[in-house]
Amino acid sequence: MNVSEVWRLNHPWAMVYSFGIDRPWLAKPTARMAFGSDIGLLYAATEAIGELPEGSAVLDVPCGSGVALRGLRRDQGIRYVAADIAPAMLERTKRTAERHGVTDQVHTQACDVARMPFANGEFDLCVSLTGLHCFPDPGAALAEIARVLRPGGALRASWFRTDAGARYRPQEVLGHALGLLGPSANTTQVREWLDECGFTDVRLHVSGALAYVTATKG
Repeated sequence: MNVSEVWRLNHPWAMVYSFGIDRPWLAKPTARMAFGSDIGLLYAATEAIGELPEGSAVLDVPCGSGVALRGLRRDQGIRYVAADIAPAMLERTKRTAERHGVTDQVHTQACDVARMPFANGEFDLCVSLTGLHCFPDPGAALAEIARVLRPGGALRASWFRTDAGARYRPQEVLGHALGLLGPSANTTQVREWLDECGFTDVRLHVSGALAYVTATKG
């Protein structure tokens, strides 16, 4: 069973992750202790959503429980597509949208990131938070994300990196044992893939075992 199938079947860890990530007061110290990472960077990445003008389109993949929705403003007038392979995660995203009062802008889509049912250049922004390590082929996932982004569109992503060193090897081994981690990637690989996909202005920030990247579709 590959990692996508594990997530699709709603592994118990999905509930734990959703509970924690939706509560910054809990997620921040936990991420610092377990991964040496400032999870505040993840929450800050969602701010790019709120900066988009009316009529823009956002793709959030994998949307998980909808943590990125904290960046969406009420009455912003944008199209927000929350995509995930797991039906349970899409249901959690719908509930998050209700809590934030943004259901009128949020559309959910069940799909595999490697074969998304969207047109070329359909989106202005893609957010993929703690996502690349959940994909069986992260390079192919980035290529598909690049396809659906318009020229000049932006990417905001984060992932558990494979070049984090011995300190985080136990977490990596456990993640593979539970089927929650795919092959993931190191920071050099992600830079190379983004270059191959035509991204420019790539900015990468390492925070413990996690890496955060922003890039622009050329």
